[in-house]
Amino acid sequence: MTEATTPAVIVQGSIRPTRLLLSANRIQERVAELARTIEQATEAKDEIVVLICLDGAMIFAADLIRQLARTTRLETVKLKSYVGTESTGTVVAKTVLPSDLTDKHVLIVEDIVDTGNTLNHLLALVKEQNPLSVRTVALLDKPSARRLPVFADYVGFEIGPQFVVGYGLDVDGRYRNLPYVAEVVLD
Repeated sequence: MTEATTPAVIVQGSIRPTRLLLSANRIQERVAELARTIEQATEAKDEIVVLICLDGAMIFAADLIRQLARTTRLETVKLKSYVGTESTGTVVAKTVLPSDLTDKHVLIVEDIVDTGNTLNHLLALVKEQNPLSVRTVALLDKPSARRLPVFADYVGFEIGPQFVVGYGLDVDGRYRNLPYVAEVVLD
């Protein structure tokens, strides 16, 4: 299946068409730009603890960290706040946060910042450990959905209110494998 013919997806038992929002090539170009910006914002000697928010950010994080020319240590955390296409408003920790972030430079990698609930929750947990610095990078930012005044330090793309899948983003665990980001047509 090519990007020109994005597949229909199943959302809560209904088949929904999709429209290409961000091509695989454009995503890769932007990931490279983000990596360069992150490199310039930190000392070359500094190790970065890359804290990947599973499952959505794993593809983005894998592409991003391969472009960082420094020592990185990878850690993961799994938080859940969505069911289907809707935020529950509650953040549930599915895994335990790494406990050795004190005096480290931490880069939190998120797939999308929409309501801000998940990122706000994670930032509070990370800051309790007194890291030297905490920065955040998100592939997507959806300011129209924001409920809390929380923002990523680095953003790949700003999008509108649409629900999206691909490049790590999903509907009930499906469609993360798409190499591009597509809008799910819900109306």
